Amino acid sequence: MSDNSHFFDSQTLSSRIKASIVSEYFPQYCRIISKSHTPEMIVFFDMFSGPGVYKNGQLSTPILVGQRCQEDSQLANLVWFVFNDMKYGKDIEDNFTSFFPIGTFKHRPFFADRTFGENERINKFLTKNTYKNRRNERPSVLFIDPWGYKHINTPVLADFLKSWGNELFIFINTKRLNADFEKDISQNNLQIIFPRTYDKLKAEKRLQGSVEQKHKFIVDHLGKEFETIIGKRIYTAAFQFMEEDQTTPSHYLLHITKDAKGFELIKQVFDRYANVHRAFSSNHITYTFDPKKMPNMELFDEQFKQENIDFLKIQIKRDFNGQTISALQLFKIHQQDSMYAERHYRIALRQLANDGELEVCYTDHGNHKVSVILNDCCILKFL
Repeated sequence: MSDNSHFFDSQTLSSRIKASIVSEYFPQYCRIISKSHTPEMIVFFDMFSGPGVYKNGQLSTPILVGQRCQEDSQLANLVWFVFNDMKYGKDIEDNFTSFFPIGTFKHRPFFADRTFGENERINKFLTKNTYKNRRNERPSVLFIDPWGYKHINTPVLADFLKSWGNELFIFINTKRLNADFEKDISQNNLQIIFPRTYDKLKAEKRLQGSVEQKHKFIVDHLGKEFETIIGKRIYTAAFQFMEEDQTTPSHYLLHITKDAKGFELIKQVFDRYANVHRAFSSNHITYTFDPKKMPNMELFDEQFKQENIDFLKIQIKRDFNGQTISALQLFKIHQQDSMYAERHYRIALRQLANDGELEVCYTDHGNHKVSVILNDCCILKFL
């Protein structure tokens, strides 16, 4: 195993992007969850939290997500943070408390230093019944960022995911996974991650062409594991991190939810942080960050490739030919089976309208400055 003793000396660009994605997503998730019913609490689990602060002062996920929730008084009264790290349990408690003294959040954060994936008490806690009067009163986001992958116990995580509102972020070292499929010594760990599809995955992975295709194939199979165990449709979206000194991927951040709204939201967040823009014309292409394209620490703007929009326009015209439908309904239906984010749909539909491929009318009779808005009052008639 690689030595990770200096991992928290300074933050890499990829680690910064990963932390930004998770910390931006969670508060928005909380607001969506509490729209129809405000639960007793919403939980954020970080099972490999690290110390929270790098030695050079840069902040990681626990502090960033805490800052975003502190800014919203409703969330400060609603969220409960659970941080665990088998090496840095005391450090994360000290650092988090220095940023957020006791009383900052209504629910006092919990800190532990247990071995996730091998501790039965943690497994029972994650999968216990949190329902009251048929409502889940503790919907949760579970973020795991293991050093490697051996702590990923898919059956336990699938049990956690079954409860209403529960979602997963898994940061996966696909570089190591891909290599270990060819070794004999790692097969027991791999079979815990892929208990239903291990044999099929191992055989078919070798048929994939490029290294990138092999990595994405592994990630896709992990999503299928959850769907098979749970027995209902789930939505998975993957964010790819490229190597800092090579042209191949190293890790993926995989988001898993049972709700189309969560799938919609995570694609919007992924889209903000991707700096490699390629058309989603094959199933191994996904949102991607390449640190080699970021020589400085500035985040990127809202650029996108027209090629992606053109592919989406072709799909929309094919799927809705001759139909009349609201822009919002079209988006909700179509996005469930695509990796395109909300922004892509707005641009594609406006271009189709400007090109005369569809007619647009508004039932609210308002004076709209743009041709298409993603709401129920915007009616599209495909010609």
